[in-house]
Amino acid sequence: MNYRNIRELNNIILKRLSIIPRDIDLIVGVPRSGMLPANLLSLYLNRPYTDIHSFLNGHIYKAGARGQFFDIKQFKKILVVDDSVASGAALAECKENLKHLAGSFDIKYCAVYVVPGKERSVDYFFEVVTLPRYFQWNILNHTTLEKACFDIDGVLCADPLPEQNDDGEKYIDFILNAPPLFIPGSKIGTIVTSRLEKYRPQTEQWLKANNVKYNDLVMLDLPDMAARQKANNHGDHKAKAYMAKPYVLFVESDLTQAIQINRIAKKPVLCTENFEMIFDKESVLYNIKSGKYMPFLRKYALKVRDRIRK
Repeated sequence: MNYRNIRELNNIILKRLSIIPRDIDLIVGVPRSGMLPANLLSLYLNRPYTDIHSFLNGHIYKAGARGQFFDIKQFKKILVVDDSVASGAALAECKENLKHLAGSFDIKYCAVYVVPGKERSVDYFFEVVTLPRYFQWNILNHTTLEKACFDIDGVLCADPLPEQNDDGEKYIDFILNAPPLFIPGSKIGTIVTSRLEKYRPQTEQWLKANNVKYNDLVMLDLPDMAARQKANNHGDHKAKAYMAKPYVLFVESDLTQAIQINRIAKKPVLCTENFEMIFDKESVLYNIKSGKYMPFLRKYALKVRDRIRK
């Protein structure tokens, strides 16, 4: 599995920015995934940008306004940007939609990531990345989420505040009214949580109310919060569910637990605390030593280093 987050997207664009000609007049992003790299390129190249549909309707984005009509004579060289090319079907459709403008504009195509063999399908690309792959900006709509496990607190919804975590009426109220965080657009394979089994009805009610689609819900079968705290087996509990089926991804909010799950299951874990993908515990140690973590993440990563080595 290959994974790229927004930090890595930004870094590869900056690293290879020189491949883009400076005579580009307008940058056009392909909704939705192409809008993020198009925006970044627009900022770094100091060029106006818009999306494909607005471009076809004669609009560009303008600071302080929703859009502005443009004169066809004002822009000649157009760069159409998408985040990636895999099969090439989406790119072919895009080219088909714009082919009637070939006589009016000099249109070039750019993708940040391409699969091997598709390098010539675009005029410019930044990195070759093989399949399977996940991107931070569209992972919640990935078609393979049925092969994934998701935690609830800190992932699907906010964590409870200390005063809400009373294992009683306040906690029940939290479960029923928890603010949603990252709600996937695709069905999840299994939701795995350290919430107690006795809170299943309220949890299922919240999941339904927030349109979270899933196949299974695995909870912790212990009598109360004191027993859960004494067991202190969150990582083991989640890793066991992860290993029970041929899942390829676990989405966890807490970095320490994410490392524990990865260490036990020996499969990738995406941590929403920093949106880093943990592939193996040794890679985490390497990233700490090499300084890959940004300062505020490095400080936290050092705290969990001893737990990794156990």
